[in-house]
Amino acid sequence: MTMTIGADALNCAEPVLSGEEMYRLGLEASTGGEACDFDLITAHMWFNLAAMQGNLEARAYRAELAHEMTPEEVAEAQRLAREYLSTHRAAPHA
Repeated sequence: MTMTIGADALNCAEPVLSGEEMYRLGLEASTGGEACDFDLITAHMWFNLAAMQGNLEARAYRAELAHEMTPEEVAEAQRLAREYLSTHRAAPHA
């Protein structure tokens, strides 16, 4: 599968969060955070994205969640992660 992104779309895209920020969002979604409203699909998505940035704890949590989810839920989380990557750009290096 090949994905083409135009320069205008890339320039307008939001920066990608750090692996640590993604990991924390995954934790919040998996526990319900302050709202006590957990969402395993969103949690898996954030852990997946954090794992892609090298966060080892996120890899472990993602694997643990996958055992509690249906294949359809995992596929949805993966689709959302791909969507996130297609609409966000890497932060510029200093």
